[in-house]
Amino acid sequence: MEAKDIRELSLKEIQVKELDLQQEIFNLKFQLQTGQLENAAKIKDIKKDLARVKTILREKVKTQEAA
Repeated sequence: MEAKDIRELSLKEIQVKELDLQQEIFNLKFQLQTGQLENAAKIKDIKKDLARVKTILREKVKTQEAA
């Protein structure tokens, strides 16, 4: 997921995306522990996406507070 795609989303949509990514990380970690996960690198990619979403969410909140 690209940062420019995330920036186009509304604040609510970004918050929903954040929750979805957190849930996906939880599920992937669970699969990893039970030996069902085939691609462990996917966790790293999802974590990066989550960090992007959190960063952009924080930017949008700060922008709204300033306005």
